[in-house]
Amino acid sequence: MEERNLTIADIAQELGVSKTTVSRALSGKGRIGEETRKRVQEYVEAHHYSPNVVAKGLAQNKTFNLGLVLPGDYHIVELSFFQKCMMGISRTASAAGYDVLLSVVTADKITQLERAVTNRKIDGAILTRTLTDDVPMRYLQENGVPFVAIGSTDDGRVVQIDNDHRGACRELTGRLLDGGVRSLALIGGREEYIVTKNRLLGFEDAFVERPNWDGSRQIFLNIDEERDVEKIVEGLLAEQIECIVCMDDFLCGCALNVMQMKQIVVPERVQVVSFYDSSMLANRTPAVTSIRFDVEELGKKACGILLKMLDGEKMEGRTLLGYEVRMRGSTII
Repeated sequence: MEERNLTIADIAQELGVSKTTVSRALSGKGRIGEETRKRVQEYVEAHHYSPNVVAKGLAQNKTFNLGLVLPGDYHIVELSFFQKCMMGISRTASAAGYDVLLSVVTADKITQLERAVTNRKIDGAILTRTLTDDVPMRYLQENGVPFVAIGSTDDGRVVQIDNDHRGACRELTGRLLDGGVRSLALIGGREEYIVTKNRLLGFEDAFVERPNWDGSRQIFLNIDEERDVEKIVEGLLAEQIECIVCMDDFLCGCALNVMQMKQIVVPERVQVVSFYDSSMLANRTPAVTSIRFDVEELGKKACGILLKMLDGEKMEGRTLLGYEVRMRGSTII
């Protein structure tokens, strides 16, 4: 018998026991005598037996697949975030003997996720974006699928992990105000994204903490088209705005393009800040002041939490990871 072809049936035949007994010995579940369990374990160790995923899954009632739910409507500049997040998830899953099955969804179409759940292809799932009206999240809850949300939600039943966007945006905005900025504008994305809400809260927190600040501020939300950013920035420049704060690197990149076209000098004429850091901003001239989050670590920890849940551990409702404010050449302070 070649060891590479060894199966549960082969082990059962060699030891004179049933395949169920072998499966129970390998999985550690089910009633089986300690002596029999020891015989099976010694045999598989001696023959370097490694059960294939299908057999192992049948023995433990698992697929050893994790569902990774990605938004189908992400912007191209968000690709780096999802790539890094997926890398962290994939490495952690692989180390635990799991594969990752992708499901692409939109706010109102979750067909791939439904198919994965209905056909019992996954043991649990990781959501990579949270919404105010979250259809994928609700579907997983209704179908009893264990999952972890990357992002925040007000639903206390959901196990979630996120970066501290609110605290980070509060700190960076506070530095601007303390540095003497007296007029600034915030350009943000769609309000249906929880991350937009949290970044806005952090921005507003900085003003609450400084009740004597006597400058002016403007807020523009639900901006996700380059032409809309162009109109807003052109208007702000005409008003002699001192600082433009963007919620992400896409919006920031659009704003910088307008200034470059109009030959506006940054930061001497206007300071520019982003609430999210990427290599795109660091490679700008001047490099952009922004907030750095460890996205790969976010993915690793999200996957680690889900794996513990699948092992029966009870996890905390919410985990917040840290951040780093990076002051660069696009600001004077």
